[in-house]
Amino acid sequence: MKAEIFFSAEEQKKIEAAIFEVETRTAGEVAVMVVDQSDTYPEARILAGVLLGSLLALIVADLSFADSLWVFVPAAALFAMLIGWGVKFLPQVLRVFIPGTRLESRVQDRAVRAFYEKGLYLTRDDTGVLFFLSLFERKVWILADKGIYTKISQEKLQEYAAEMAKGVKEGRAAERLCSEIKNVGDILAEHFPIKPDDTNEISNKIIVG
Repeated sequence: MKAEIFFSAEEQKKIEAAIFEVETRTAGEVAVMVVDQSDTYPEARILAGVLLGSLLALIVADLSFADSLWVFVPAAALFAMLIGWGVKFLPQVLRVFIPGTRLESRVQDRAVRAFYEKGLYLTRDDTGVLFFLSLFERKVWILADKGIYTKISQEKLQEYAAEMAKGVKEGRAAERLCSEIKNVGDILAEHFPIKPDDTNEISNKIIVG
């Protein structure tokens, strides 16, 4: 599913309302971003093409051409190219060829880049918080500005991110996101209560990458 349509219009309103409610209690600025994927993973496509293409070529050569090497080599190259191109349309297959640590690191890197691209580091009190959801990887990363890290660790934020990721896999992404926004908001309100001159520095609308 594409990031543009991942959340329905009704779900978007609920998420925006959850952000608004949190920001009435805290100086923290919450943003939500959804992207299709955090990387194209070219190395995984090559690996899938080589392995699956070679296996398919071996089967073809064995069944039709008595294990001819002259058939296997060009067939393996052709199948590797076709499969390497085709797996990008089959995310469930492509993910098999990507280590979990690689998925995690690419989502983290993309979240950091988004944090700066969208100017979330420019809040007055350095209290921006980004809920970053990458659909292909089915992973969530919560990233905060330096002001937040004086009171809340990245490890603690990732506990909430893990719960959010479970919701994505269970088909309850919007519900879980609203819940975790509230949970993080409770901590923010405790350590960073709203100020009399507080303004909404970041839009509550979901950012689509």
